[in-house]
Amino acid sequence: MSTNTINLKEFQLHEGDTGSAQYQVALLTQRILDLTEHLNIHSKDFSSRRGLIKMVSLRRKHLDYIKAKSEDAYKQIIQRLGLRR
Repeated sequence: MSTNTINLKEFQLHEGDTGSAQYQVALLTQRILDLTEHLNIHSKDFSSRRGLIKMVSLRRKHLDYIKAKSEDAYKQIIQRLGLRR
């Protein structure tokens, strides 16, 4: 659906990792990009807009957690995903 795709395997800490904060941020970023593209087409889809806002908030919480644990990991993930912060 989206032209921007993120290779989620790059963010896994080990094979089969789906719970680490870095992986969760990458997954949420991919979902946010897909939903943003959807909302550009369907501007009156308010239910999806609410879901997008919740996902952005959850990603922010994960990023705050990563920043509290390691400033270097935070800067690296921001750069790799192209997020502005």
